[in-house]
Amino acid sequence: MSQHALSDQQVDNELRKMTAFIKQEAMEKAREIEIKANEEFEIEKSKLVRQETDSIDSQYEKKFKQATMSQQIARSTVANKTRLKVLGARQELLDSIFQDAEKKLADGAKDKGKYQKILKGLVLEGFYALNEPKMLIQARKKDYDIVKKAIEEATKEYKKEVGKDIEATVDEANPLPEESTGGVVIASGNGKIDINNTFETRLELLKESSAPAIREALFGKNPNRKFFD
Repeated sequence: MSQHALSDQQVDNELRKMTAFIKQEAMEKAREIEIKANEEFEIEKSKLVRQETDSIDSQYEKKFKQATMSQQIARSTVANKTRLKVLGARQELLDSIFQDAEKKLADGAKDKGKYQKILKGLVLEGFYALNEPKMLIQARKKDYDIVKKAIEEATKEYKKEVGKDIEATVDEANPLPEESTGGVVIASGNGKIDINNTFETRLELLKESSAPAIREALFGKNPNRKFFD
């Protein structure tokens, strides 16, 4: 038997060493694979978590914007409705003021002395505005007598102030409606130009001219108004 021949025991020992070495390498390789797999898993998990988080954040931001916009629209709608209600209530109050004034228009013709002075002023205003030699005055039939006296007084004053004669007569062919509350219409001789100085028309003009001042007196200055007459 050769001196270099290994005994069965030696062969067995060598096999065990080789097996142990191979097993150790296998275990180390398996450990490396496991560590690498765990690292890749954590990276992938972090990536998925980040994607889901970004998605949730994006959805939340979108829903938050939608909710904010809906809230702004709702607030604006309520504010507009409130503003319209306030404006409506204010307009109703103004309308009621002028309605009360309209009901009292007829009272201006009850006192004949005061009414004649009023008619004189209205007729004279028409004289100055038209500045023509001949005029026609429309009035209610029941006012004809008092209107004629007012015309006479207005004619004298016009002559005194302007230095010119003027002829004015009651237009009995075209009386004002009896339901009119009073006043006169002054027309040029040819009837093409007229000044409507009936109580109703004067009140309508007053509505337009005095409404801003009445609003300010009742509700204060409008902060949104930039221009004033």
